[in-house]
Amino acid sequence: MAYSLEQLSADCHAAMAEDSGDKGREKVRDFVGKACADADFVAEHFENPGQPERHVLYEDPDFSFCILAHTYNGPKGSNPHDHADSWAIYGQAVGETIMTDWECVEKPEDGNPGKVKKVCDYSLTPGIAHYYKPGALHSPRREGDTRLIRVEGKNLAGVKRDKYEVAA
Repeated sequence: MAYSLEQLSADCHAAMAEDSGDKGREKVRDFVGKACADADFVAEHFENPGQPERHVLYEDPDFSFCILAHTYNGPKGSNPHDHADSWAIYGQAVGETIMTDWECVEKPEDGNPGKVKKVCDYSLTPGIAHYYKPGALHSPRREGDTRLIRVEGKNLAGVKRDKYEVAA
C-alpha cells in the first residue's frame, strides 16, 4: 500500500508529540526516507507540470513544521547556509544531491558574511534522508534533475538567514 501525504503528516505529528527534540526529529527523518522510497508517493507529489521549485505540502498546526516538495530541473547548488533557529530534514526522492557540511570559523557580523571551512561531502540518493540540527551549516549541489522532500521546523519562507562564504 502506498504511503500517503496524510499518513506521512500524521506520523510526523505523532513523532513530534512524543518528543519534539532530536529523538522525535530522527523519527521524522525515518518517515521522510520512507516517503522518498515510495514510488507512488513520489509520482503523486513531484511529477506535476508547472510545479514550483518549493511547494508546501503540509504545515502542522500544533508543531509548526512544514513538509515541502522541492523540484529542481538541471544543475543547481546553494551557498553554505543554516536554517536560522530551525531544524531541517532533506530527503532524496529522485536523482542525487551532493551535500557538504561546513564548520563556522568566523561568525557573520555587521552585515558581513560568516566564514566557513569544509568538513565533508556525502551523497543523498533516493530513500535517504538527513537531519540537520538548528545552526548546522550545509550546502547542496545537484548535477541533474532532482526531487526531494524537505521538512522545516517552521516555515522558512521570508525568514532572514545569515550569509556565509568559504574561508580563504
